Formats: sequence, C-alpha cells, structure tokens
Amino acid sequence: MITFSSVYRGCLMTDFSQFKYQDNLTRKNKAMRLLWNFVWLFFFRPTPRGFFNSWRIFLLKLFGAKIGKGSKVAPSCIVWAPWNLSMGDFSVLGDKVDCYSMDRIVLGSKVAVSQYSYLCTGSHDITSYRRQLITKPITIADHAWVCAGAFVGPGVTIADGAVVAARAVVVKDVEKMDVVAGNPAVKVKKRAVEEEDEY
Repeated sequence: MITFSSVYRGCLMTDFSQFKYQDNLTRKNKAMRLLWNFVWLFFFRPTPRGFFNSWRIFLLKLFGAKIGKGSKVAPSCIVWAPWNLSMGDFSVLGDKVDCYSMDRIVLGSKVAVSQYSYLCTGSHDITSYRRQLITKPITIADHAWVCAGAFVGPGVTIADGAVVAARAVVVKDVEKMDVVAGNPAVKVKKRAVEEEDEY
C-alpha cells in the first residue's frame, strides 16, 4: 500500500539537483530592473491617470524605451524592462496592461492595447525538467487593437489593422485585418474599415 509517508521518504531520497533551475539573467539586468521597479513604484505609478503622461514617457525613455510622438502609457501599466519596449506614434498602453518584456515588445503607430491585457515574451522550456527560460519578441503592427484582458504570447506577430477580441488568447500570428477571438484565438472575420485609410 502506498502511503503519504512512503512517497515523502521517496522524494527525500531522490536527487533533484540535476533538475535545478538555472537563472540565466545577468546581474546587470537584475540591478537595472531593481532600480526601475523603485522608479516605477515611487515616481511612475503614483502619477494621476489623465496627467503627467509626458513625465511617464520621460521615465520610460530614461530606461531605454523608444517611444514615438503622441503615445500614451497609463500609470498602472507594468513594463518589466523598459529597454525592451518600442512604441510608434500615437500608440496607447492602457490601464493595468502588463508588458512582460523579457524580450522585445514592438508596437507600431496608432496601436491600442486595452486595459488588463498581458503581452508576454517569456516562458520556460517544457521539454526539460530544468524549465530553462526562453524568450521571443512580440510585434504589434500599425492600427492593430488588442482588446481588454487579452493575452499575447511569446513570438507572436499581430499584423496591420488586426483586432484581438477581449479575453482572447493569442499564441499564433494574426494576419493583416483579421479579427480573432477565443482561447486559443481563431479568426472570426475580416475587419471592415469605412474610411479610405491606406495600410
């Protein structure tokens, strides 16, 4: 008969050191993130929602972000590593958007990422018990819209004018002007734009 104590004893006798997680992040990376977290907590996050956008942009740029004219970043937006963030002109990161920028996050111009969305560039290798860190960049092209609460995974490219519906989980590339929804996200239709915009 298998008991909890026998399983527990078996675990104690197993050598798990071969499966120990290896942290590949540099000390410089950790130090910069520690400093950024301090700046975010005391100088970025407390700013009023409708004001001080230029101050928040200044702080992000101070830590290496590339941000175009007219772009806005909400004070509750979390950016893991600003030096991996690039935004074109007139793009928006909404309230409580989480930019897990272990790798590059590149937003084109006139991109909207709505509240509570999660842009995740980092994961772990599930083919190994060590679960080594793996990262892949996210690209969101001009005029695309990531709606509220959506998840965009590592390595995903969202093409020009595409729309990711609220709460969608995107783990594959989204084609130009496609509207995707669901978990996992699938194409539901093409986006129709009445204006004579050029893409």
